[in-house]
Amino acid sequence: MNLGTPNPSVAELREATVELLADRAADYSQSQIDRFTAQRARAMDLQAADTKVPTMIFVCVHNAGRSQMSAGFARHLAGDRAVVFSGGSNPGPVINPVAVEAMAEVGIDISDQFPVPFTDEIVEACDVVVTMGCGDVCPFFPGKRYLDWDLVDPHGQDLPAVRIVRDEIQRLVTDLLSDLGVH
Repeated sequence: MNLGTPNPSVAELREATVELLADRAADYSQSQIDRFTAQRARAMDLQAADTKVPTMIFVCVHNAGRSQMSAGFARHLAGDRAVVFSGGSNPGPVINPVAVEAMAEVGIDISDQFPVPFTDEIVEACDVVVTMGCGDVCPFFPGKRYLDWDLVDPHGQDLPAVRIVRDEIQRLVTDLLSDLGVH
């Protein structure tokens, strides 16, 4: 489905979301498809709005570890002072349970999140696009700030190793939010 229309209906956007997920749509619950559709709709609304709230997306290949932890920290630290998305070029089936455990240790619950692909409308709505040192290729939109954080992939790592990645992500996210004036 082409989302070239300026204001697709929720039904059209949901249909486009199911098409985007293609053969993996069966891996997602109806609730997850609805949540991802709502994220896409919010991104489209942000593109049309004149907002001063910083928007960011954290991207890694599987959207199951680094990007989810980064988004978790950003949401936790910024609250409603920033809009945060995450996505991947080849989303995994579930979030890395060790990443979920490591984040829970610092009081951040990402267990309700799920891997999704990044989309043009979400990237276009963001002020900052952060990739996780994994070689992901994001669409380029002029006027965006692109960062690449060279982080170890937590996939297959034990909890002590993931804690190190988590702590580095916390430092990077804190610095980014400070740089964006989000205190």
